[in-house]
Amino acid sequence: MRRKKSSMKPFAEMTKEELQELRKQLHIQYKEFQGKDLRLDMSRGKPSTEQLDLSMGMMDVLSSKDDLTCDDGTDCRNYGVLDGIKEAQELLADMMEVAPDHIIIYGNSSLNVMYDTVARSMTNGVMGSTPWGKLDKVKFLCPVPGYDRHFAITEYLGIEMVNVPMTPTGPDMDIVEELVANDDTIKGIWCVPKYSNPQGISYSDDTVRRFARLKPAAPDFRIYWDNAYTIHHLYDHDQDHLIEILAECKRAGNPDMVYKFASTSKVSFPGSGIAAIAASQNNLEDIKRQMKIQTIGHDKVNQLRHVRFFGDIHGMVEHMRRHADIMRPKFEAVISILERELGGLGIGTWTNPKGGYFISFDSLDGCAKAIVARCKKAGLVMTGAGATYPYGKDPHDSNIRIAPSYPPLSDLMLAMELFALCVKIVSIDKLLTEMNSQQQGN
Repeated sequence: MRRKKSSMKPFAEMTKEELQELRKQLHIQYKEFQGKDLRLDMSRGKPSTEQLDLSMGMMDVLSSKDDLTCDDGTDCRNYGVLDGIKEAQELLADMMEVAPDHIIIYGNSSLNVMYDTVARSMTNGVMGSTPWGKLDKVKFLCPVPGYDRHFAITEYLGIEMVNVPMTPTGPDMDIVEELVANDDTIKGIWCVPKYSNPQGISYSDDTVRRFARLKPAAPDFRIYWDNAYTIHHLYDHDQDHLIEILAECKRAGNPDMVYKFASTSKVSFPGSGIAAIAASQNNLEDIKRQMKIQTIGHDKVNQLRHVRFFGDIHGMVEHMRRHADIMRPKFEAVISILERELGGLGIGTWTNPKGGYFISFDSLDGCAKAIVARCKKAGLVMTGAGATYPYGKDPHDSNIRIAPSYPPLSDLMLAMELFALCVKIVSIDKLLTEMNSQQQGN
C-alpha cells in the first residue's frame, strides 16, 4: 500500500520566516489538543483489553471437578517437579524451537528468570567460575537502542554496561566480536533477537551464526537471548525467521554459551503466564543447584491450565493470529500517520516491523526529551526519552519508543496526530535556534 507523504517541503529547506509562520500555525493546533483534556497512555507495551479477552477461556479449562493429574501421574496440586510438568515443557519447547529436555519452566515472568540468572552469577558464579561479585569489574554489552528492563537489571546489580550500536541486521558484530575476544571482564550481552525492543529488528542468519562462533576471553561469558516475541507476528505470510541459537552454538562447538528466555506473557495473561529458560544440560544442572534451594517447584496448576487451553503449538499459533488481527491495524495506523505527517520533512525516521510490540522513532539530535515532554503537557504519556539506552542516557537524545498495543485504535490515532505535531514544533524550535546561532556567529 502506497501511503501519502506530507505535502510540506523539508524543514531544512525552509527560510527562517517560513519556519516562524509554520510554528505559529502548529501552536494553534497544539493549543486545541491541550483543550481536549486528553488522557492517553503509550508508556509501556501492554496488551490491550481486547487481547486479554482472547485468553478468558483459560479460566474455564480447569474446575474443582477436573482431574489435575498429568500423563505421568504428577498431581499438579502438590509439591515437586522442579523443572516443570512434562506437558508444559513440550508446549514451551515447541514455542522456543528446542527439545523439551533443554527447558526449565518457571513462574509467570521471564524478566524474573533473567534477574535470577544474573544474580546467581554474581553470588555463585557460572558453572564453577569465580562469582562475579568477587571480581573487581564486570561488564555487559548492551545493543542500543534496547530494552530498558534489561538495562535496569545490570545497573541494579552494579554491572558496567557498554553500548553496542544496532544495525538493520542486529548488533554490530564487528564490535561485539572484538570486545568479547579482548576483554575478560565482559561476561554477557543482552539480546532481543526477533522483532527487537524497540526497533522491531530481527537478527540476520549471519548475525546469529557470528554470535554462535564468538571466542570470548571470559569462559563464563553468556549470551542472554531474550526471544520474547518468537511467535508475535503481524502477518501470516510476511514473517521474520530466526536461526535457532542453541543448535547453532552446539554446531559451532560452544554449547554452553547461551541462555534462551521466553514466556507467554503477551500470549496468555501477562500477570499469570508461564516463563522458561532453555540451555545446555551443563547450564541447566548449574541452574537447578540454585533452584533446589530457592523453590520446591513453580505453579503446576497454571502450567496445566496453559496446556489444556492451547493444546499444542498449533493452538498457540492460531491464538496469536487473533492477537495479530488486533495489533496489525494499530501498527499500520502508526506508520500511516507518521508517513502522512512527517514523511519527506527530514525531521524523523522510524522502523516498520513485521511483528513484536514496538516502533522505534528517531528525531533530530537533541529533540527526543523535548518531544516527549511536549506530548505529556498535552495529555499523551510515552516511554521516557533515553529509556532505550543504559543509565537512561541517549547520547544523541533522539530515540523514542512508540508502543501501539494498549490504547484503542481511535485513541492511538489521536495520540499519533499529537505526537507528529510535537515532533514538528520541537524540530522547528531546534532549527530556529541553530539559525539564530549562525546569524550571531556571522
